[in-house]
Order: sequence, then C-alpha cells, then structure tokens
Amino acid sequence: MTTASDTPAASRSPLPPPTGGKDTPAAPDGSHAPGDPDGSHAPGDPDGTPAPGAPAPIRTLLRYARPHRLVLTATLLLVLVASAAGLVQPLVAQHVLEGLADGDSVVGPVVLLAALVVVGAALTGLQSWWQQRTAERVVRQIRRDLVFRLIRLRVPELDRRPPGDLIARVTSDSTLVQNAATEGLIMVANGTLSIVGAIALMGVVHLGLLGITLAVLLCVAAGMLLVLPRISGAVARAQESVGAVGAALDRTLGAARTVKANGAERRETELADEAIDGAYRAGLTGARYVAVVQILSGVSVQLAFLTVLGAGGALVASGDLGAPELIAFLLYVFYLASPIGSLVSGLSILQGGLGAVGRIEQVGAMPIEDDVDGDTDTGGLDGPLPARPALPPTIEFSDVRFGYPGRGPALRGISYTAAGGTQTALVGLSGAGKTTMFALLQRFYEPESGRILLDGVDIATLPRAEVRRRIAYVEQDSPVLAGTIEDNLRYAATDATDEDIAEALRLTRLDTLIARLPDGLRTEVGTRGVTLSGGERQRLAIARALLRKPEVLLLDEATAALDASNERALREAVDQAARTCTVLLIAHRLSTVTGADQIVVLEHGRVRALGSHRELVETDELYRELAASQMLVGGEDD
Repeated sequence: MTTASDTPAASRSPLPPPTGGKDTPAAPDGSHAPGDPDGSHAPGDPDGTPAPGAPAPIRTLLRYARPHRLVLTATLLLVLVASAAGLVQPLVAQHVLEGLADGDSVVGPVVLLAALVVVGAALTGLQSWWQQRTAERVVRQIRRDLVFRLIRLRVPELDRRPPGDLIARVTSDSTLVQNAATEGLIMVANGTLSIVGAIALMGVVHLGLLGITLAVLLCVAAGMLLVLPRISGAVARAQESVGAVGAALDRTLGAARTVKANGAERRETELADEAIDGAYRAGLTGARYVAVVQILSGVSVQLAFLTVLGAGGALVASGDLGAPELIAFLLYVFYLASPIGSLVSGLSILQGGLGAVGRIEQVGAMPIEDDVDGDTDTGGLDGPLPARPALPPTIEFSDVRFGYPGRGPALRGISYTAAGGTQTALVGLSGAGKTTMFALLQRFYEPESGRILLDGVDIATLPRAEVRRRIAYVEQDSPVLAGTIEDNLRYAATDATDEDIAEALRLTRLDTLIARLPDGLRTEVGTRGVTLSGGERQRLAIARALLRKPEVLLLDEATAALDASNERALREAVDQAARTCTVLLIAHRLSTVTGADQIVVLEHGRVRALGSHRELVETDELYRELAASQMLVGGEDD
C-alpha cells in the first residue's frame, strides 16, 4: 500500500506553507514584505504562535492521518467487529441463564460465547499490530517533514531560535502527534460507536433503566467537557519546557570545553535544572487534568451501576423485570466501562496531540529557503549545468544597506567593485560590517536596499542554490562536521578525484598531517572537529573550499589560527586560486593582505577608503594606524 511517507519530501509535506504576511518567499526581484527585508519573521506572535487563519490543529492532525485512511479504516473495522463480539456476549449470557432456569440445553450458547471470546481476542491483536505499524509510519512522515523544513529554515529564523527547542519538536512533539493521529482517533471512534451500540442493545433490554443510565452518564460527561480542553494547553506548555531543556543542554554541550575551563559546571547544571523543573511542573499540571478525567470516567460507570442496581432490584421485586434481563442489563453497564475508558483516553490523547500540533504548526509557519532543492549539479536551475564563465566574475556592491533585527544598521550604503580575477581585502575594526557583507553575498540575509551584482546580475534574482554553487565560503570559525577528513573534503565536491584531493591537501599543507595519521583520510575528526587543532580545522576548511573550484572565494579570517609558515603557504595557495576565481578576504592581520589588488577600509558600516596597501598607508589615517600597530609601516617593500 502506497502512503504519503513513500513520496519525495518536497511534495509530501503536510506542514502548512507560509501564507502571505511577513514570511512570503522572496519575489524574483528579491523584494520582501515592507519592514521585513530578509523575510526573517514568521506570521503571528513573536514566539511563533500561528497567525489567525492558520489551519486549526484538528485539521492538521487529520491531514497527517489522511494518507493512511485506508489502513486506519480497516483497523477501526477490526475494532468494531471485536467490540460487536463483546456486545453480543451479554445477550448470549442471558440465553445461557434462561436455558439453565428452564432446563434447556445450553451447549450451543456456550460454544457461541467461547467463539465470540476467541474471535474478539484475535481481532484485537491484529488491530493492535496494524495500528502500531501505522503509527510508526505517521511519525516517520512527521519527522521527515519537520527535518525537511528545519534544514531549510532561513538563517535569520535559525538565529532567533535555540537549536535544542527545534530538535525537541522532531523528537518529542512528533511522538504525541503520532499517538493522536492514530491511536487517539481510533480510540475515540471505537469508544463512540461501541457506546452507541451498547445503548441501543440496552434499550432492547429495558428502556426505563436505559433512561436512568443516560441521565447519570450525561451529568458526568458535562464535568469532563470542562476539563478536557485544558489538557492541550498543559501539554503545549510541557512541550515548550522540554524544548527549553534541550536548548539548555545544547548551549552547554556545544561549548563543553568553555564550560569546563571556566569551572561553570554547577552554574550550567542549575540553569538546566530550572528548565527541567519547569517541564516537571508543566507535566504535573497536565497529569492532574488527566487524573480528573480518569476519575470521572470510573465514577460514571460506578454511579450508573449502583443506580441501575437499585432501580432494577426494585423492578425485579415488583415483578416488572426478570432477573435474567437485569443481569444482562448490568453486564452492559459493566461493558460500558471499556468503551467509556477508550473514549476518554482517546480524547486525552487527542488533546495532548493538539497541544503538540500547535508547536509543529509553528515550524510550518517559519520561512524557508525554497530555492535550494534543485539539482546540486545545476545550481537549482532547470536544464544542464551553466557553462563556467571564461573569466572570473566581477562583484559589485551598490548602495547596500542592512541591519540586524533589534540592532542598529550594520551596513550604511556600501558601494565598491571587486574586479574579476583579483584579490579584494576587507579590513577595519571589529563590527565594521565585513562578515555581514559575506553573509549577504551568500544570501543568508537580504539587503534592506541596494543591490549586489555578480557579473552584472543582481543575486536577488538568482536561486540561492545557484549563488552558492558559484561561491565557496570559509567561515570565521572554520566549522568541521562530524565524520572523517575525507567526508569533510568531499562535502561540497562529491565528484572530486583523488588527484584533486591530493592537490588541495598539498596547497594547504595537510598532506604531512594525513601521512602520519594511521587511518589517513578516513580519520574521524569528532564532533565539530574536536580532535583537530584550530589551525588544522582552518586548513581543512580552506581545502574543502578549494576543492569546489569556485568562481568566487570568500575567506573570513581564514589564516587567523595559522603559524607564520603555514600562513605563508596559504597566501601562496590563495594567490594561485586568484588566477581562476575572484577572491574576497577579511583579515585583521594586515600582513596577509598587503599584496591584495584592492583593500577596502570599513568603519561603522561605511566604506572609508579604497586602494592598495601603499596608497592607504599614505592617505588613510585609520589604515595607517592599523598598519603601524602591526609594524607594517616604514619599509620600502612593506
């Protein structure tokens, strides 16, 4: 049986796409909603609460169940058949009692009663297997859809949300929705239909006693209706607290060495304990509501039994009701305990699932990069791979302005041109906007105004996949992914040959490191490359970028962790790369950029000066001070 979980992720996602408002995907010209230039804000409240008009949680829940409706329907039919077998048993028992009272043979009714018990048990087992299998398929689908969107979230959205909380939505919230979309729906349907069937048969036995039973049940049901809706709110708060626990652990484990070096274990433990206590308190609140519902469920059956026993006993004493009929009716009252329990438990599970659905819907409302899923070999474009330009592209910033939410402007009208096949260095004090320009070039963010041109084409009109295919970026902290050295080298160049890898290792002087490692390229680097030194991670990140053979190479403090010898070797590698691509590099160590074709001096988000090292030493006071502080002023060949 084909289900939605067997279809490609891009087409199967039931998560609601952004619908208008501030998270509308960028137009082809790169425009966004007014006041949201980078499309970073999801609709609704700042905490991600879905906007008015977002799909109701129950509709989202049914949308997860819909691809499995045939299996769920078959499962429900098995449940109903098993319940029907249970419903018939009191009537058969009545015939057995009447036969014994009249002296008739009861072999047939006893055999039928035994068969009903066996068939009911067998059908219940089969139904349980189908239900659990479907539940696992549902949670697999939910997690795939969540992972699909989370990996494609826009960078501004990732900036403002703790990773631990996002991970909890995949691991914890999805399980609650899984139970609600399968077990909860089936239990509610089965409980409801079984109660209706039992009531109908109770009416056949005695209408007066049925009226008394319904009166008791309706009174208790009114109390349940007041409590059940509170469960979803309590579950939502509990899941938010679980997300806070994940965020606290992610914060600590992600900087474990910093924590240990500063002796902050106790402080971090206390912070995590606060989050755990919050989850405990929220969980207790939900548990109280569930306990109240369970108490009401049990009380309803007990009250109905005692009431029917008293009224039925009086009817038997007066001769208006036979003892077998009273026993049959009481068996139905006892039978009601199971479907009522099923209905109540199902409603509790549904309410819990609805609380988790709200958090999953928030992910559906978060803006994603919807132009990164084209063929990786064609940069997200239809058709064959675009031909590599004969010459490296020219990069132009034209009156670019940008600011981070809640902070002042980062770029204030930046304009300059980096000619193709040249090296352009960006220098300035910290916070001048250097790394921000690289982020804009990669379309991690969108400018508030102005344009960034790649060979005369506004990058806002290109798919992100195409922009990033042409640009290789070595980040400031040179992140390395868990896996082997070879995995990291081939991360963005899966078709790189052994000769290409050997050349990249030689240029970055990693060949000697690989040669002395027992496992060579298959050496595990650990989480975030923890087994490598800072300089080795930096060289590995540069080698990974060079393997891509990019048209544009961005280096953000790429030699900051290198010794003088390796820095000199890397400068030679960059000089060689500049013959086939355009290089932009950020450096605080000016010795690495004195040979650049152009140096752009930035200050407070503006271009302060342009020129070569020698020209800027003579004409710009800030650059001269930076050069003098690094002893780069005074010699003829500086």
